[in-house]
Amino acid sequence: MKTGVAIDLGTSGFRSQKVDLETGEIKKTVVTMRNPLPGANVMDHMDFAINYGLDKAHKLVINAISVLIDRLGVAPEDLCRLSVCGNPIQLSLFQGIPIDDLAYAGERKKELYNIQEQKRESKLLPSSEVSGLEKYPNCTVIIPPAIKHEIGADALALIVNSGMLENDVIAIATDFGTNAEMALKAGGVIYTGSAAAGPALEGQEIEDGVLASPYAISDVEFEGSNIRCYVLDKEMKRTKGDLVDPTDGSVIEAGPIRAKGITGTGVIALMEEGMRNGLIKLPKVQTSDGIIHLQDGVKFTEHDIREAGNAIGALRAGHIALCHAAGIQMADIQISHMSGAAGTYMDAKKAQQIGMNPYNASTITQIGNTSLKTAREILFSDERLKELQAIATQIVGTHVMFATDDAFKEAYILELAYWGEGMDFKMLNKFLKKKELPQLAEPIENPTIEKLVERDIPVFGDEGYEMIKQTGTFLVVPMPGCSECAEKIRECPTHAMVYKDDAIKIRSDLCDGSNCKRCLRFMPKPYSWENLIVEEPVSGSTIEAEEE
Repeated sequence: MKTGVAIDLGTSGFRSQKVDLETGEIKKTVVTMRNPLPGANVMDHMDFAINYGLDKAHKLVINAISVLIDRLGVAPEDLCRLSVCGNPIQLSLFQGIPIDDLAYAGERKKELYNIQEQKRESKLLPSSEVSGLEKYPNCTVIIPPAIKHEIGADALALIVNSGMLENDVIAIATDFGTNAEMALKAGGVIYTGSAAAGPALEGQEIEDGVLASPYAISDVEFEGSNIRCYVLDKEMKRTKGDLVDPTDGSVIEAGPIRAKGITGTGVIALMEEGMRNGLIKLPKVQTSDGIIHLQDGVKFTEHDIREAGNAIGALRAGHIALCHAAGIQMADIQISHMSGAAGTYMDAKKAQQIGMNPYNASTITQIGNTSLKTAREILFSDERLKELQAIATQIVGTHVMFATDDAFKEAYILELAYWGEGMDFKMLNKFLKKKELPQLAEPIENPTIEKLVERDIPVFGDEGYEMIKQTGTFLVVPMPGCSECAEKIRECPTHAMVYKDDAIKIRSDLCDGSNCKRCLRFMPKPYSWENLIVEEPVSGSTIEAEEE
């Protein structure tokens, strides 16, 4: 069998599929629970690469890919083609391309620091030209193009798969995730942006949050004053769970499935249902202990409301900023396209009621994982790769850099006040009008929902689906004879550290990266991130760190 592997290099995790290149059949799907780089978002990944070494970041990415290929059951000599898709930072780290030009907003700073803009066009490479992939001697590596240097292949995949290029109506497409790419088409022009929404949309930074995976609460509905939980089963299908009293978690009616946590889609559903039914009055939970109790001890706190609000607010501020750039109102948007795992499993109507889809969009489509789909397309066809390059070149794109955009900043400040301080909705609109920004309308009653896929990855393959909780990648600092190390590592808040073989070993996918760095304060010298070494993964084995 001629074998290919397609990989979506997502900010919150990698998704891969083994494919028979002769028949086109998907054989197996393997995903990682997290991204192999320290940190929960793209800014953390960028910080690590720039401050502690592009070579280290590249090795972490390649090591994770090697683990995926191994778990897919592909022998090195049997891999014929490997395709990837993702945002510019993830694709650059995969290739080992410098990312300084992505780290600084504004041409003046780039000139000041003599930063050269990197070319990010489509590529067909022998594996020997990507460091770390030499072990696959018969493999061709396929990389899709960016639209511009800062708008990557994942945004191109979103635009192409949404169908907005063929449609003249005003439409917006959003990849709901940690780094939320979005594109607005208005007046024949495509406006793009990328909002660092944070990990809450994928269940991270939520106290009992988990990524979309089997046995995660993915939806909730009120039945009277009680809450019905819906849980993903082992096939990632929504299954009826327990009916519970949200004030104390007591079970009113038991369901057939247990829950391990709540994923991002469940968070959005709980926010919308809770606000509509009076259980949440921003920014407070209306229970005696300030906690919403779900099934199997899963909790939702006021801290979780702030985290979710920050993410929703960043998305909506991004939509407002794109409309401002296009000179239109939010009410002018007719179609909203949702992609990514969160965009697939989320209740689209609830997402609109809470403001994640524009309130006036009469049609909402859920289109699945467009990045993995595009990686799979170019795996089969060099012609498709050429087509994507031509589309990227021809798109009349206007990119809005949210980090420096005044409209985004003003809108996001107002969003923080709405979600975190209890600002009234009418007051929010009043301030938007005062600042001459597009205003928010009331949600329409019955939008048309077109769910084009049941899962973000519609087909797993006859060899099944596997989620890797640990990729086996470690960052190592030699600390021979350290009498304090075994005790000090207990202070790591994510339990990412072990002391073994006279060295501190940090499980990179558990490390919270630049958002934490507590170990730099509590570990004895000569511990330093400058001394980090990337440990090579051993096929079929992992070193266990303490579980979260």
